[in-house]
Amino acid sequence: MRLVIFGLTMSSSWGNGHATIWRGLCKALARRGHEIVFFERDVPYYALNRDLTALPYAELCLYSSWDEALPIARRHLADADVAMVTSYCPDGVAAADLVLASRVEVRAFYDLDTPVTLARLHEGESVEYIGPRSLGEFDLVLSYTGGRALTDLQARLHARRVVPLYGGVDPDAYRRTDPVPHYRADLSYMGTYAADRQPALEQLLIEPARRLPARRFLIGGAQYPEAFPWARNIYFVRHLPPSEHPGFYSSSRLTLNITRAAMARMGYCPSGRLFEAAACGTPILTDAWQGLDAFFRPESEILVAHGTDDATEALERSDAELARIGLLARKRTLDAHTAERRAIELEAAISDAASGISPVPAQMASAAAG
Repeated sequence: MRLVIFGLTMSSSWGNGHATIWRGLCKALARRGHEIVFFERDVPYYALNRDLTALPYAELCLYSSWDEALPIARRHLADADVAMVTSYCPDGVAAADLVLASRVEVRAFYDLDTPVTLARLHEGESVEYIGPRSLGEFDLVLSYTGGRALTDLQARLHARRVVPLYGGVDPDAYRRTDPVPHYRADLSYMGTYAADRQPALEQLLIEPARRLPARRFLIGGAQYPEAFPWARNIYFVRHLPPSEHPGFYSSSRLTLNITRAAMARMGYCPSGRLFEAAACGTPILTDAWQGLDAFFRPESEILVAHGTDDATEALERSDAELARIGLLARKRTLDAHTAERRAIELEAAISDAASGISPVPAQMASAAAG
């Protein structure tokens, strides 16, 4: 099939999780014989932090304004089989109008930020990437989040056909490497600073660092404020491009996952970092959220921390025990959470939409459980 996507970014992973998802998924789709065109508005903050320069598996159309993109988009849509608009697309409303007016067989919307979308609607706020037409005219709505989010998208945004499409990992890009000395850590954390993650970060990394001064802690990410409560044994590296992620994870005895508040409340919304770290064989310590056990088995494939005591106890486990957890998580990820697996799931969702096969509630519940 020929797929045209209007998204946030594929060229820069700075401050967003969309880029690595699309790189892995588009690469897998291309391997399976599909053609992809990805439209991205060329904004300064991504242009200054662009970490993708060659894109052999998709055509990347960078544009400075929608007026510039429009004739090119129309030309690509004329012979496309599927057209898709995503959450946080800067021109999402205009792109949706164009897609819905086109003659492509399947017109899709992919919400990679479903908890944020639904939280804004709950608070009565506008959602700039979804216009007044809502989602009811799309043939297929994909959600990065499963569980009750699927029925909420139907009830709140009139989506007719909703299917979960979780994140996945490219095993070619994420695998075990030799440790990198300056990324060495007993407990690492990679993530953009977010105020709603800060309480959990203080409980699960900062306070353990104070309790265990002989241990080394490492934070990697962007937008951390000057007033951040650093400790002498907490080290920091600024935003890391994806090429550095395997070295970062492979140098960690244990790595931490912290879920955004809206994602944790909604449940069934695994961060892509979980699969990336697991693909590197790194044991993961995570906060608790509903649906986690649909992706990894707690205690066997992942460790769950409800507070500082749990995090400290995890750090005191033996190297052998942690290594065993990391290996089991890697096996689960390669079996069930690769970009190839997600590409196959996307193909099935598109095929069902094209043939008019409607998912029944039981199927949606099963899909939500992973």
